Amino acid sequence: MTKQHIQREFNSRDLEKYSSAFTLSDMEIFIFPELLYALVYANIMSPEIWKWRDDPWFSGIDKMGPLKKVHRVKQYVMEHYDFNLDLDTWGLTDKQTEISRFRDFIDMETLSGSNALFGYEGDKYYFDLDIRKHFGLDKYDSDIIPYWKTETIEAMNAFRFKSGHQNGAGECVSLACLYVAALFIVAKVPLEDIYMMGTPLHSQNFVMIDEGVITNNRRIVTKSMWYNGTELSALARRAMEHEQVTIVAHPSGYIHSVYPEATIDPDAYKRFRQKLSKYLETHVNYEIFINFLRDYSRYQKQFQIIFFCQGINKYIKLERAFGYEHGSKNRLGNKTGSKLLCEMDEEEMNLTPYSGRMIICSEEDIFTTRPYNEFIELLVHRFPELKDHHEFITDLKKFVHLVPRIPSEKTIFSPFHHFTISPFSPREEIIASLSGMRESNPSADLAFYAGRFMDSCDWKPFFKAVFERNPVSVTYFSDKTADEVYAELNSWPGESIYEGNRLALPDEVVNYRRGDGLEKAITMLNILRLKHQDAHLSCHDGNAKVKGAGFLFEFSTEKDLDFHS
Repeated sequence: MTKQHIQREFNSRDLEKYSSAFTLSDMEIFIFPELLYALVYANIMSPEIWKWRDDPWFSGIDKMGPLKKVHRVKQYVMEHYDFNLDLDTWGLTDKQTEISRFRDFIDMETLSGSNALFGYEGDKYYFDLDIRKHFGLDKYDSDIIPYWKTETIEAMNAFRFKSGHQNGAGECVSLACLYVAALFIVAKVPLEDIYMMGTPLHSQNFVMIDEGVITNNRRIVTKSMWYNGTELSALARRAMEHEQVTIVAHPSGYIHSVYPEATIDPDAYKRFRQKLSKYLETHVNYEIFINFLRDYSRYQKQFQIIFFCQGINKYIKLERAFGYEHGSKNRLGNKTGSKLLCEMDEEEMNLTPYSGRMIICSEEDIFTTRPYNEFIELLVHRFPELKDHHEFITDLKKFVHLVPRIPSEKTIFSPFHHFTISPFSPREEIIASLSGMRESNPSADLAFYAGRFMDSCDWKPFFKAVFERNPVSVTYFSDKTADEVYAELNSWPGESIYEGNRLALPDEVVNYRRGDGLEKAITMLNILRLKHQDAHLSCHDGNAKVKGAGFLFEFSTEKDLDFHS
């Protein structure tokens, strides 16, 4: 079938899993958590991120401290990638199709309690938000759901070929996988120090550098940033505050809130729990308390600030003081706070306290840095009106000491294969190491499928994915004849987004309006099959042919893959 054709025996579950390595939808990763690290390994094997090392932006990075390296990578990601969750990018499917696919792997009650598209509403925040309206699904029948495929680094980079895009792009899981690979390759952070966290609606990484760093879409959040009360940190906190962490993935394996067995190294998971817990707890002082009130703005009207100015005390409504932060480099709570107050108009200040508002003074003893539980006790004593304000106290506790809902460590840990790759090894050596681990490490094996290394993979999962889960290409060509499809495919650049013998899927060919001749031939084959036209594909000596009764479509290919179906 190919020059180096790999043939394997797949049971129904494995065939579904290995075909999912090509399409990598959020649903597929939830069902088959090995796929999460498979994409990380695929990105590490790709030459794309290794090119970053030669970018002038990373000149001298090896001499930087660990945290500065992370910030350097973050800035590069910010400038070169956009967040994209457009429903039309990878098309739509429906609940019944997905239920049919996975009914033998997971029960629907569990699925609906863990996945946003099957009934999950999260905490009150998400219930009020209306999940389907938030994602633009309200215009479709309630049975319709998006594919939301996770992109490889090549597919992320190729977004610049799409209309309306200037940069690369990807959804949250794509960005999380990108960050792991980039931190490993460019910042040389060991994979063992990075933990991936998936929730029903989001994906983040926890990096064990300094006091801990969380990657959130394109940005990073240090511990001090986590507690700064800004809108950006609030967005990063949202998933942890409102959702169950369903998957924690690590090079040693994973732990899943739904599955009874975990493959992650139990010691590594214990380390993660301890470090994350410390990250999510802080001592409290005046700055942290002000940051809390910045984030939970609904409480600001209950407070006023006393400010010593020009020899007398003046009083300022807290919400008015916060309003002056917009457009100013100064911020309430920190050492620039007094400068901010000095910027305020005189009419914003009162010589007598406002009635019905608690008075905050930065010099009070209660704002000396102390453990959060001790601070709350003193706060309630200082402001008795807060004693019965249970919502306020609950929110304050959550802000300064968040208890994440992560998979329980009281689970069955199956034997794991200790396997590591070094960030100081060359790419070729890492690929060889991953190749050598394919029989014993599921994620390493799946990485070659996720990375489309077709000269070392069985084609059955590939074509299963092509024929079942590429709706964008089918919709795009739905009203065109076979000749029109052929003509348009040939009008696009004949370049693949994947180097070597790696192959794009039909939806990638159509989304980015380009592809090698073999990729175009596979796209053509998929369109004809769905138009109920019997067709066969062959590829030999640089010529890919799609042939059927009364037609022959030929494409020139640079892929060194001989094939006949």
